[in-house]
Amino acid sequence: MIAPRSPLAVEDMRSLLFSALLSDTLDAMGHMHQALPPCIRPLDDSSILVGRARTALCMDVYHPPEAGENPYELEIQLIDSLEKDQIPVFSCGRSGRIAPWGELLSTASQVRGAAGALMDGLVRDIKAIREMGFPVFHGGIGPLDSKGRAKVVELDSPVEVASVLVRSGDLVFGDADGVVIVPQSIETEVMARALQKLKGERSTLADLRAGMSLGVVFEKYGIL
Repeated sequence: MIAPRSPLAVEDMRSLLFSALLSDTLDAMGHMHQALPPCIRPLDDSSILVGRARTALCMDVYHPPEAGENPYELEIQLIDSLEKDQIPVFSCGRSGRIAPWGELLSTASQVRGAAGALMDGLVRDIKAIREMGFPVFHGGIGPLDSKGRAKVVELDSPVEVASVLVRSGDLVFGDADGVVIVPQSIETEVMARALQKLKGERSTLADLRAGMSLGVVFEKYGIL
């Protein structure tokens, strides 16, 4: 899970980039299925989620844990092993049966320097998480504990989150427009192209604000 050498540090990505820019860049490279569907939303629209995925695969269960069984074993292992700018990514399916994330996991993750959390399951304790300022992107809000409903069965294996493949080490970028997954294998090229496109977009905006017509500006830069 060694990160590639990227032309941008995470802090620079957070200040310079946005999800639409990355999505357009990936589209232009032929990777047109990297944006999570619109049902995945931030708890706070002002949140920016940037970091490297650490994946967790959840499996549905339909009975309470047996005596002596710890249903949170792998979940705890994941959170306690988080490093700076990593993002726990939970693949829960779309049944809406569980809220794998809440205030306690947010607190433990934030203390370890995690950049936020992403899941296609539910989130709870949302008032406390919003007050913490911890970026959480989720598939819904609900009070349902995972105990007796699901458990984490694999860590750091490829998973699908709301139909998008995510591998540990992939770059996760989320803002008010949505979440984009940048595969680690192409990150360096994506970042270089995104920076080039950003320059073009800034020039386009400057000309539009100066009163130039949209048609002329599009012909000049090819950006819309």
